[in-house]
Amino acid sequence: MESIAHLKWRYAVKKFDSKRLLPNEKVEGLKHAFNLTATSYGLQPIKMVVLQNKEIQKKLVSYSYGQRQVGNASHVLVICIEKKIDTAFIKQYFNLVKEVRGTDEAILKPFEDTLVQDFAKKETEEIKIWATNQAYLALGNLLSYCALEEIDSCPMEGFVPGDYDKILGLEKMGLTSVLVLPVGYRSKNDPFSKLEKVRKNIEESIIEIFD
Repeated sequence: MESIAHLKWRYAVKKFDSKRLLPNEKVEGLKHAFNLTATSYGLQPIKMVVLQNKEIQKKLVSYSYGQRQVGNASHVLVICIEKKIDTAFIKQYFNLVKEVRGTDEAILKPFEDTLVQDFAKKETEEIKIWATNQAYLALGNLLSYCALEEIDSCPMEGFVPGDYDKILGLEKMGLTSVLVLPVGYRSKNDPFSKLEKVRKNIEESIIEIFD
């Protein structure tokens, strides 16, 4: 139950201690946690910007509907999706599988061809929604990792992706931002840290089916 205690400790921080920075090993852990996130087909159509620049962070507050967590956090993690997921992108993944596992191409080819054909039929918006769903998987993974490592965080959907993309230079990388996660350490003056977590009773949120 120790993990559950950590999850109870976590909350969406409203005020970070702007003077405290995460140590490098914590930041490295966040990077690995993101990269180890499970994604559909294993394609990883997501990337993460790790921002630790107070000047840029404060500039982004204006495009985060005034949420000061972005400016005061130790680091700001911006989860992005690939704008173009085409045949070349899919083939790159299968080439990596062959490189890492040494799997014979004859074994991989049927699955590779199926994915190429499937994605070729999808509309751009459909692929965007699919990729965004993978970003949410990464966010959930990061939130759990933060709780276990006692890294404070605040998941955010409330920001202007277009402005983030321009300021961070994401457009030229073929990326667009979809989620923001300021991380660091909570301020002792954050009143939300003392509030009880509000959740339904477990009997209301869990349905059990047994033999």
